Amino acid sequence: MRIRIVDAFSARPFNGNPAGVVLLDSDAFPDTAWLQQVATEVNLSETAFAHPLPAGGHADWALRWLTPAAEVNMCGHATLATAHVLHTTGTATGTVRFRTRSGVLITTAGEGGEITMDFPTAPLILVEVPPVVAAALGTEILSAYDTGPDVGDLLVELADEKSVRALAPDLKALAGHGGRGVIATAPAEAPDGDYDFVSRCFFPAVGIDEDPVTGSAHTALAPFWSARLGRDTLVGRQGAARTGTVRTELRGDRTLLTGSAVTVIDGELLASGDVGLPVVN
Repeated sequence: MRIRIVDAFSARPFNGNPAGVVLLDSDAFPDTAWLQQVATEVNLSETAFAHPLPAGGHADWALRWLTPAAEVNMCGHATLATAHVLHTTGTATGTVRFRTRSGVLITTAGEGGEITMDFPTAPLILVEVPPVVAAALGTEILSAYDTGPDVGDLLVELADEKSVRALAPDLKALAGHGGRGVIATAPAEAPDGDYDFVSRCFFPAVGIDEDPVTGSAHTALAPFWSARLGRDTLVGRQGAARTGTVRTELRGDRTLLTGSAVTVIDGELLASGDVGLPVVN
């Protein structure tokens, strides 16, 4: 089987967020246990598995995302990576509709190779800051929000960009806070710079200590910062050692996420188990 590693939300290799992508030439997914073994072996934030659907339906491909430890309800960077592989291999053109746990997600390729994804906007519910999260982050939290079942994170607002970049959380403590993870965010230090807000995401509960660039988190970051900055179109910068850029456009209950991607590894997955499913080019 062909397996690719794609750096998402970056126009250059070795930046952004790497995702594994496996395109299956079948009408169903292999056993979930096998999918999880592959995702654990790849050991990236997410590995995406997709297979084509019959023509004429509401979606073109079925798509699932697995971390090294669990399957997740929504993943932006691995969706971007999958759409990138479909387009760069000539398997798809223009708009691709994915059937997922979060409903049908639509991606559209632009002329410059960027891909725009249409995702549901996350609800933001103001909550009390959990003491375990405050202690684990070790910094002042201005406000905290639940991001709903699809994203499943706690979004916390910090005072400034420096506070976000300086975070060195107690990951073991964060893993027990009850959600997928924590999104820490603050306004950009330079208001006239090339991005409007910064973020970092920590998901130790699903086997990801820090996710470099998280598309799904931006479905919550977009309404959060659009309300504060008074603009529906924004640019987010996420990450520490690796960084990436996500352009967001708030459209009511939908959020458009736009980014670039680059394939860095194209290889062969030899351990196919008992499924014996070939993979499309």
